[in-house]
Amino acid sequence: MTRTSTEIGSGLEPARAARPIPPGERIHVVGAGGAGASAAALLAQTCGAVVTGCDAGGPSPYTTAVEAAGVPLAWEHAAAHVADATGPLVDRLAVTKALTSVQPDHPELEAARAHGLPVEPWQQVIADAAATHGGTLVGVAGTHGKSTSSGWLVHLLTDAGRDPAAFVGALLPAGLTGGLPSTARWGSGDVFVVEADEYAGNFDAYRPDVAVLLNAEWDHPDVFADENAVLDAFEGWLRAPGAEKRTLVANVGDRGVARLLERLHDWPGRLVKTWLFGERRDSSRHSDEDEEGVIGAVIGDELAFSLYADFSIRETLPLPGRHNAANALCVAAAAWTLGVPALDIARGLATFTGVGRRLELKGEPRRVAILDDYAHHPTAIAASMQAIRDRYPGRRLWAVYEPLTYHRTAAMLDRFADVLATADRAVVADIWAGRDPDTTITSAAALAKATAARHGAPASAPGTVEQTADYLATAVEPGDVVLIMGGGRSYVIAERLLQRLSSADGQ
Repeated sequence: MTRTSTEIGSGLEPARAARPIPPGERIHVVGAGGAGASAAALLAQTCGAVVTGCDAGGPSPYTTAVEAAGVPLAWEHAAAHVADATGPLVDRLAVTKALTSVQPDHPELEAARAHGLPVEPWQQVIADAAATHGGTLVGVAGTHGKSTSSGWLVHLLTDAGRDPAAFVGALLPAGLTGGLPSTARWGSGDVFVVEADEYAGNFDAYRPDVAVLLNAEWDHPDVFADENAVLDAFEGWLRAPGAEKRTLVANVGDRGVARLLERLHDWPGRLVKTWLFGERRDSSRHSDEDEEGVIGAVIGDELAFSLYADFSIRETLPLPGRHNAANALCVAAAAWTLGVPALDIARGLATFTGVGRRLELKGEPRRVAILDDYAHHPTAIAASMQAIRDRYPGRRLWAVYEPLTYHRTAAMLDRFADVLATADRAVVADIWAGRDPDTTITSAAALAKATAARHGAPASAPGTVEQTADYLATAVEPGDVVLIMGGGRSYVIAERLLQRLSSADGQ
């Protein structure tokens, strides 16, 4: 059953035009342990706000930088964070929809409403931080690859001396943030990059000057009934006020993006197309000489591409997989529209080392390669698995997956089983509920059973992420490659397995 964006964000203020954050504004971030909410806290504080936060889930990989920045965080929810007997303690709340989707009558939200305080999604705070910054706003959107691509663009711009500000939905390395790894960066340059998520209107607060669309596919079945509903959301975002001044960088090699461009035949802004040879593409979309675009091809381990048909570049990409080559073309096109010289673009593409939890190699104790990845959709899982097969040819591949949400798992169970069955071994951890109101519709065991039925190869469901790591520690052998995927707490599997095998190895 699908729900509307309004139902998911019950009680939240609708998206509005961004405004600068007034110095001293008191902002309380509910769910501050999340990737995006933690960035909202950091960016708001940098803008001069007085920020507090809370998260009943406790510390996360994203809160280390927030606490180091001096933002007070509480590991419980309480109305006392919002107001006391003297009146309001904050001026507005920034909230994650993972909370409103399951608990719209949360006590902190109720306290804010009782005192007439605005209750907004955390994306609005990031949009306001971008307005405070005042640079060109670049929104990187798509079903897959947003964090990698937005992080890649931030790296490229930083390397080119543009000193951008940014929100990226994965940990940026310390070398990019200038401090601890975090999902936020503040720079004095003229560009602000945001990762723009289509779920339940999350990207509605962003009105980008440059929009990058990597791909468009059916996902989030609790909100989108089918692919057309996904395209409706992207189209609405792109046609929002200011479209006539907006540049759209579009990967026309993606079937969903090609369908969307047919809807945008009367697009009033500037259209820049990218196309990786060998991807699906309607012949009518072939770039003409009078069109702006970036066309590329993978040649061995290198990506060869042409910028606007007047500058050809050939570079070895540091990230594996054709999907990352397609992402690289979008990053190159976005940088070109921002005026980055071609040689700086080439260097920035070639020197990017990735962001956290995106095919991240955690270590190789006992000759077992352990990789952590955020893939949580059948298409993304297939792309990650193929990239790892290419990187580690001939080695036994374990596909370890913590499903992200019950609704996605139930709606796409057969597709998940099909792709997991292509591994040599499959392991399914307990499902991460996230924003699910109903946790009875499927199970990790059901997915493991469906996977094993595809070809008879071993597929198991050991239990929690901790139990999954412990099971793997006794089952893997030297030479194996363990690809751990998911968007909840699957990173715990990677960290615990690394610790267990390193201890056994005497490291």
